Amino acid sequence: MVKKKFSGLEVSLIVMLLLVMTVAVALIVLMVTGEPAVIKEETIVPECPNIPLAERVNCFPDAGASKSACQMRGCCWSPLDERNVPWCFFSTNHGYSLVSLSARLKRMAAPSLFGSDIEELSFLAEMQTVNRLRFKISDPLSKRFEVPHEHVRDHVTQVPGSLNYEIELTHKPFSLKVRRAATKKVLFDTAVGPLVFADQYLQLSARLPSHNIYGLGEHVHQNYRHDTMWKTWPIFTRDAFPNGGTHNLYGHYPYFLCLEDESGKSFGVFLMNSNAMEVTLQPAPAVTYRTIGGVLDFYILLGDTPEQVVQEFLELIGRPVIPPYWSLGFQLSRWDYGSLDEVKKTVERNRAIGIPYDVQYTDIDYMEDKKDFTYDLVKFRDLPSFAEYLHSKGQKYILILDPAVATSPRINGPYESYDRGTKKEAWVTEADGKTPIVGEVWPGETVFPDYTNKDCIEWWADEYERFSKEIKHDALWIDMNEVANFKKGSIKGCADNKLNYPPFTPNILDGVMYSKTLCMDSKQAWGDHYDVHSLYGYSMVLATDVALKRVFGTKRTLMLTRSSFPGVGKYSGHWLGDNAANWNDIKWAIPGMLDFGLFGVPYIGADICGFFDNSTEELCRRWMQVGAFYPFSRNHNAQHYMPQDPAAFGENSLLVNSSRHYLNIRYTLLPYLYTLFYKAHTAGDTVVRPVMHEFYSDRRTWTVDRQFLWGKSLLITPVLDPGVDRIRAYIPDAVWYDYETEVRMEARKQEVEMFLPADKLGLHIRGGAVLPIQKPAVTTVYSRLNPLGLIIALDNNNAAGELFWDDGDSLGISTKSQRVIVMHSGYSDPNNLRFENITVLGVIREPLTVHVTDGNNITTHPFTYDTYRQVLYLRGLELILGQNYTVSWSQPEFERFDCYPEHFIKTKKNAYIAPIHLSPDYTGTLIWDSALPGFTFSDLFIQVSTRLSSEYVYGFGETEHPTYKHNLGYHTWGMFSKDQPPGYKKNCYGVHPFYMGLEMTAHAHGVLLLNSNAMDVTFQPTPALTYRTLGGILDFYIVMGPTPELVVQEYTNLIGRPVLPAYWSLGFQLCRYGYANDTEIAELYSDMRAAGIPYDVQYADIDYMERQLDFVLDRQFLGLPALVDTMRTEGMRFIFILDPAISGNETDYPAFERGKAKDVFIKWPKELSNDIVWGKVWPDLPDVKVNESLDWDTQVKIYRAYTAFPDFFMNKTATWWHREIADMYKNITFDGLWIDMNEPASFVHGTVGEKCLGPAVYDNPPYMPPLESRERGLNHKTLCMNSQQHLSDGTPVKHYDVHNLYGWSQIKPTYDAVLSVTGKRGVVVTRSSYPSSGKWSGHWLGDNYSSWDQLLKSIIGMMEFSLFGISYTGADICGFFNPAEYEMCLRWMQLGAFYPYSRNHNSKFNPRQDPVSWNASFAEASRDVLNIRYSLLPYLYTLMFHAHNAGSTVIRPLLHEKSKRRPIKSGAREVKGYIPDDRWYDFHTARAIGLRGQLVTLPTPLNHINLHVRGGYILPWQKPENNTRYSRKNPLGLIVSLSDSGTAKGSLFWDDGEGIDTVGEGQYLLTLFTAASVSSHFHFMIWRDMELSLFISISYPFVLGSPHFATRWFIVILMGEALLGPMGKHAFINTSQTSVAVLCLPIQKQFHTAIRHCQNASLCMLVCVCLAQFRCGRNPAKWPVRCVCIQLCVRVSMCPCLAQGLG
Repeated sequence: MVKKKFSGLEVSLIVMLLLVMTVAVALIVLMVTGEPAVIKEETIVPECPNIPLAERVNCFPDAGASKSACQMRGCCWSPLDERNVPWCFFSTNHGYSLVSLSARLKRMAAPSLFGSDIEELSFLAEMQTVNRLRFKISDPLSKRFEVPHEHVRDHVTQVPGSLNYEIELTHKPFSLKVRRAATKKVLFDTAVGPLVFADQYLQLSARLPSHNIYGLGEHVHQNYRHDTMWKTWPIFTRDAFPNGGTHNLYGHYPYFLCLEDESGKSFGVFLMNSNAMEVTLQPAPAVTYRTIGGVLDFYILLGDTPEQVVQEFLELIGRPVIPPYWSLGFQLSRWDYGSLDEVKKTVERNRAIGIPYDVQYTDIDYMEDKKDFTYDLVKFRDLPSFAEYLHSKGQKYILILDPAVATSPRINGPYESYDRGTKKEAWVTEADGKTPIVGEVWPGETVFPDYTNKDCIEWWADEYERFSKEIKHDALWIDMNEVANFKKGSIKGCADNKLNYPPFTPNILDGVMYSKTLCMDSKQAWGDHYDVHSLYGYSMVLATDVALKRVFGTKRTLMLTRSSFPGVGKYSGHWLGDNAANWNDIKWAIPGMLDFGLFGVPYIGADICGFFDNSTEELCRRWMQVGAFYPFSRNHNAQHYMPQDPAAFGENSLLVNSSRHYLNIRYTLLPYLYTLFYKAHTAGDTVVRPVMHEFYSDRRTWTVDRQFLWGKSLLITPVLDPGVDRIRAYIPDAVWYDYETEVRMEARKQEVEMFLPADKLGLHIRGGAVLPIQKPAVTTVYSRLNPLGLIIALDNNNAAGELFWDDGDSLGISTKSQRVIVMHSGYSDPNNLRFENITVLGVIREPLTVHVTDGNNITTHPFTYDTYRQVLYLRGLELILGQNYTVSWSQPEFERFDCYPEHFIKTKKNAYIAPIHLSPDYTGTLIWDSALPGFTFSDLFIQVSTRLSSEYVYGFGETEHPTYKHNLGYHTWGMFSKDQPPGYKKNCYGVHPFYMGLEMTAHAHGVLLLNSNAMDVTFQPTPALTYRTLGGILDFYIVMGPTPELVVQEYTNLIGRPVLPAYWSLGFQLCRYGYANDTEIAELYSDMRAAGIPYDVQYADIDYMERQLDFVLDRQFLGLPALVDTMRTEGMRFIFILDPAISGNETDYPAFERGKAKDVFIKWPKELSNDIVWGKVWPDLPDVKVNESLDWDTQVKIYRAYTAFPDFFMNKTATWWHREIADMYKNITFDGLWIDMNEPASFVHGTVGEKCLGPAVYDNPPYMPPLESRERGLNHKTLCMNSQQHLSDGTPVKHYDVHNLYGWSQIKPTYDAVLSVTGKRGVVVTRSSYPSSGKWSGHWLGDNYSSWDQLLKSIIGMMEFSLFGISYTGADICGFFNPAEYEMCLRWMQLGAFYPYSRNHNSKFNPRQDPVSWNASFAEASRDVLNIRYSLLPYLYTLMFHAHNAGSTVIRPLLHEKSKRRPIKSGAREVKGYIPDDRWYDFHTARAIGLRGQLVTLPTPLNHINLHVRGGYILPWQKPENNTRYSRKNPLGLIVSLSDSGTAKGSLFWDDGEGIDTVGEGQYLLTLFTAASVSSHFHFMIWRDMELSLFISISYPFVLGSPHFATRWFIVILMGEALLGPMGKHAFINTSQTSVAVLCLPIQKQFHTAIRHCQNASLCMLVCVCLAQFRCGRNPAKWPVRCVCIQLCVRVSMCPCLAQGLG
């Protein structure tokens, strides 16, 4: 055989092939073995520069450090005479280097500490919010365990606004610096030590800016502020005693807060890692983390104060649950009462001494052999009825459950809970993943539920549900869930492997990973127990929440857990564990509570009097005193120790008397404490608060931890040492009043000696606080029935506070609170609560008088005044919870006007003072007085102040006001049109610098400042008002009343009367942003018709457009034109949306091309550029597919087209706009247009690239009003202020001056186009508005939220827009943002049925909320209330005519005439309403209600809204149909509601409903009705059909000269049985047992003749009607009959041209 010879090329290829195969084999081995990419140890010479002792980072955290061992690790050795300082510390050789811009880290050559170092890492940084940075370091090649947190999610949206931090990366060795953006202060610098990342050892160090470090847990911290002298704190959940050591305890909290300095600026650091770890604090100051698994997933959270940092952290992990009200009461418990009889003895003796006491517990001794879901059938045989026994006295019952489940059977049979769990495979298993791991806990041999397993959660919830049916109770306490095990690992021990014996074990208790818990290699659904051990309690909490919701449903309950992890507070409270009865533990409880406030678990407390050991009377007395102010206040002790409940010390003991006294104070203050929990739940505030959080600028507060605050306003100073009655206490820098003596303290910002005898602790109220209180009782069930009160602690004559109030135990809350004293109600209390007592501390001089103002009623109230204490006492008040009151007392008046309204002011030119005094001749009341300091007139800042005639001021907008009447307590409201959803003090879409003022004489006036620049107004209690505007002139118009209604009429006479909308536009309307295609709209229309729900108008939002381009139909909506035509033939109308922004990135887009050719778009001034000022709004670029999962800013950047903004001031723009609308109408017909985003809104700030041209002073003027995001400048979310527009005469103007007019300038061109292309009246609805916008358009209140508070705020908003001259207004029914809730949406449908503009509208990605999207009951209730609306449309249309013709309001406040009241609180079935002083009839029953001038409680079941008709008025009505086309063909009717004098009046306006300017052209009918009672006798035929509908009548088929005026029979409904005349024999009726009489009255021929012959004709006729009262079982001829006669006069007004056409 001949040998083959290989060429050189072939040899090379073979070698290369072998190399590739070698690498491939290596990779395959790596993949199969799963081993991480590790490197071999290398010998290096350590580089050891001169590192300060305080900055040494320990390179030998484990035992056995020596010089040789240290050098083998490549570290530096330098022994000292101080063992706390590391002798072996890292050299600069260690760490990683940054090797790519994609943040890939490569390990530097260095010896390994514990082996298996990972060669390459990935580094990820996320700027999640302006205050939150996340960075994560992980292995890119191998998936490692990460915490599956329930609340924390991967970040998907771009940050809106400027970041408050900066990050800097150093390449070699890799390190990270985080700085404050504003100050450049370094907050977190990892250059202090190397990054170590091995498979089972991860380390990161960081230098910190201060020693003020708080948090980390769970441990016993003897002080709140950490000692940074080389303290190491292990973190790993453990069942251990909190005896004062540094060992790990029940919870796992790798989180701390750092206060930087006296500025209060602070930050938090959270490591999202659940593995065992330790954290070392050293004096650099610096922190070192050492964890043995997972990844390094850090969150850095910035705040301007410590409290803000807590809020940021809780936004990340989940805000705390709001506990039920009763759980804030005092609670009793002990382990091993022995029997239920002994429990009851304890309950009875504590009831007998009269201490407030809400909750009784039983510990594991109630169980049969300590087995879960059982009870002892002998010692606790009556346990099933125990809850009822407690409930009978207003108390609650809580029982305990542990996780461990016994494997042994029950005494009399199998242990079914265990058997079912085994069948479900619910247990944690051994390493094989199959065999349940077995340990030992209280019941003996046990298995352990795996709460990370869905089947286990179902088993747990099912067992709990079964048990709850057997043993009724109110809440659940879960214990031993670290998880605790009395065996080390298991009854078999634990295998020798790297999980049970890792190469490095943190400094945990016992130094063994599985000590007193499970083997680390046991398996759970989330992973190895090694990784998830510290999540055991957390997962149990999540599972228990499922179980509790299953059992308690909508009722709020309580969970109390021992083990916890960040996020647990969202569901549960916590107690500080098994403490002991000693003076150390009473002290250390305070830092423990403060720590859990940081951790987001405000429902926190320690076992009062100690769990272990016998407590002395003195210790227990002092502990009961301070424990009365623990958020979770429970006395609990252990087996075999003496009872320590208060009564056990004797009924007349000092302990009992002292305990009763302070628990009564606690219960008095429960409304305040409950409000604090509401603030924690909604905003993330702390409840128990460190003094440092409020007084951070005072260095001495940084270490105060023997005192604490409730919120910001109550300082608690307990005695914590034996045998003392004088203590040293720190008084922070504020005014303070002694709670018990009510005397103001002299000291502030100093340490004082406080005398606190045996029965006292220190309790002080902070000046400036208003504390809501309630008379206490022995339980909260009874205390909540008692009167409320206020303690007002003045500071410089100012104070403020809040009260949150609801039913106390329903799941979920209303997001409403009540501002004291002007209260804002979202909840009607069933107990008719009142504020009876007000105590005002710090009233320097005795008042002359005290007045209580309720609406327009002012009464003088008696008072007492303590001269020595300087306290004002008001007693016997009757201020109803939820109503508006002002309590005032005479004081010398001081007038101060802000000379420095904002720190942004840089220049200021004083001009001249031109005082103006105006008083109306008829009263002499001063209504304008600008003889006040501060008048300023400069180029970019104008200010003027005026006194007001009273504190009753209404108006200014557009913004969300919490009350219709303004609060004059130094509130400032900015005005600048902006794309901003409604929110408190956030400037929204429109600008209306108009207010109405009521004078003390009850006269009224209005003031308009005609100025279009950005501005603000400040109210102050003088009463006075300050205007500040950024340009223009001061051009004021004052209109006189004398009544509020006449003020509006005068104002609209000035600016233009409101438009008369088309009749059909008063029908119900549906819209949704998020219709996928025209089929969805068609199906909705079909479903609404099938449900018979009145409905006139359908909308299409921007979804109908192709890529959101105006005038272009999307392919998914190609069938829409045909659908619209079909709907319109059936009486429906259609409205489309148009935005002003026009895309400029199209190749064939006529709207842009023609607009550009006609030069209609806003540009830069020519001296800056001749280009269009480009923005970005909704239009997308061509040929892109939008990924909506990306964050918003990224979507805007990569998908949104450049857009141009038409300048609607110019006539040529109106012409262009008309053409585009006309072209659109040719393709798809419509009946009205909805114009949105016309503030104008832009998704970039100023222009694309956000670099505004021209002088920056216009975008960022010297003074910035308090606008939303004012730090971003005026160009935030809109155009650059230097953009140039042109008035209709060609005058160039800066956008700076006319920005607020943009929406206004678009309205009239749009209205003109609608009328022109449709030939009908149509409607325009606009988002942005300015005075006179109502001449052409309606308005909706913007992109509101789906929440209960928005119902009330919609009423306030509509009343304000009535003042502004925009009658056609309403809010998005059921809310635009967020999913709607059933009851709220139903109540909103009832309220919205009486909005002038009644539209249900919601947003993309939320569920449907239209009436047919819920269920049949919802649809029926909607149909019923909309039928009432449609019945009353003739009346509403007449009101719209009077608004259009005379300027009167449609939506009208009580102070004008009357208003409707209805519930706006979840679950409310009654509502308190004010019945004005007049005669009123219930609309539904027609009965006179017999009440006037008072608050009443009105029933309001879910399907009912309260409507009342005012006596003295005649309301036209009409039988309703599915839409107005058909309802307008039905008979008309009159509701005649007689006044006290037996008279009534009314009117009816009628035209074709859609003709253009029918009023101006005289094409209308105006009929005036009057009615007066006349005594006479008449007899009528009896109607037998007692169920005859009110709407039955016969049409009279002849025509009044025009096809639009077919006459009808009038059905006249008479209300007012008290006025019925003499008895008769028969009646003409249709209902039984009511005061309603009905007759059919044909319009007579002489009526037509009168119309033909004169313009103002009157026809009077005598009409008599009798009423029979139905009597069952009697002959109808014998029914009692009463008769009434009225003179009905009809006057018709119309212009001659119409009269001439009548035949």
